[in-house]
Amino acid sequence: MNGIEKNCNALIIFNTIPSGLSCRNSKAAVSNSIKYFFIASNKTDVRQSAIKVSFLSEENSEVCGSFMAPKMRRINSTFNNQHSTDKRLFRVLDLGLGLFVLIFFIQFNLCAQSSTKKDTTIILISDFAVQAEVTDALNSLYNYEFAKAELFFQGFKEKYKWHPLPYFLMGLGEWWKIVPNPQVKKYDAHFLAYMDSTIWVAENLYKHYPEYKIEAAFFLAAAHGFKGELYADVERKDWLKAASEGKAALKYMEVCREKNNLSPELLFGDALYNYFREWVPENYKSLKPIFWLFRHGDKKLGLKQLKEVSYNAFYSRTEAMVWLMRILAGYENDTQGAFQLAEYLYQTYPNNPYFHRYYARMLYSMGNMPQLEIQCKQIMQRIDSGRFGYEAVSGRYAAFFLAQGYDITRNLGEAKKYYMRAIKFSEEVKAFDSGYYLYSLISLGEIYSREGDKKTAKKYFNLVKKHAGRKDEAYKDAKQRLKKLEKASKD
Repeated sequence: MNGIEKNCNALIIFNTIPSGLSCRNSKAAVSNSIKYFFIASNKTDVRQSAIKVSFLSEENSEVCGSFMAPKMRRINSTFNNQHSTDKRLFRVLDLGLGLFVLIFFIQFNLCAQSSTKKDTTIILISDFAVQAEVTDALNSLYNYEFAKAELFFQGFKEKYKWHPLPYFLMGLGEWWKIVPNPQVKKYDAHFLAYMDSTIWVAENLYKHYPEYKIEAAFFLAAAHGFKGELYADVERKDWLKAASEGKAALKYMEVCREKNNLSPELLFGDALYNYFREWVPENYKSLKPIFWLFRHGDKKLGLKQLKEVSYNAFYSRTEAMVWLMRILAGYENDTQGAFQLAEYLYQTYPNNPYFHRYYARMLYSMGNMPQLEIQCKQIMQRIDSGRFGYEAVSGRYAAFFLAQGYDITRNLGEAKKYYMRAIKFSEEVKAFDSGYYLYSLISLGEIYSREGDKKTAKKYFNLVKKHAGRKDEAYKDAKQRLKKLEKASKD
């Protein structure tokens, strides 16, 4: 940004970052969804931790015998006032999805605990040979090099086609295609097909090979839980299917409670439980009675465990870092800690659009405008060039941050340009009540008001009143500005 001072803080204009999600009744909506799932399904998110539980050895390949061959062939053939707004973003993302995961992790943690004796009941996750084999593919997946990752996973499936893990890995790849913009549903079918394949293969182990019962039960619980998360997404809201998947997950998670030796990989689930078990009733008083049924958590312990997983785990490491980053930024007011994680994730996986935009967000919070300009312009360039995963949600972030920087330095031409782009990106994803949309409108109205174009200024302020809830700070701000314009025109 030409002329932007190095230490200029973008928060001069607004107190904090605007939300990317709804400003309207978001807390009530989240409360209802949490209550529904704690009562009806008692399940939660697994994400990548489902693939990190155990790994296999070639000696087990006889499990895939003639019984499975025909069905295997069929499976293979089918496929952010701004401050309050910002907090709503985290509550929708981390509660609408994240806290849906909480009770699932209660049982998931127990399910994933391994045997105290070495046998074939749990296949070791500490198999360094398998870790070495999978590392490049997982790195490619997180770096959005899906063709490379999928090529490996196909070969991995051929090698271990008797086991649910390869199908789960392939489903994980489809999941990360959904992450940047959950409104895009074209990957749902493949994702669900891979999770259904995971379930079918795991059921075969569960029913016909008692020595793999615990391992199979884990993957059954994980796959059902992952499907439940998708159905519970705010863009899908298929509550009945979500509850059904949660019920199925609980069935198999009860089986997993037979084993109780915790692995460092599996602290991930316990960490999330410990943190959110206390955070939810603290912030949603009406939900306190529901939590009487569950053991107490410990937020400090949860954070400690998340850090341990981030430092010491192999398969769970990246997912733990993502959750820790979001918690530090959204709930713990540890901007520096969140920034360090965001920077690491972006530098490690520079082609991941979710990590890229989160890094930009933390640069904005830190007031590092020169680096923010570089990253936001790169995001915009990737959107304009059609780079996979870079779309309107990321554009809404980048355009708003650029506009704020230019607004600060009074480069009003560029500021208006990028506020308009932020508005168009928001309209593209129908995020009319998002903070990025509403405060872009307010900022444009303010610029036009300063320039003496009262008519255009009123147009933007009225759009804010149209789309914001009456209790939103944006609505109050726009209403106040309109009154000032009316008073000035009378004078």
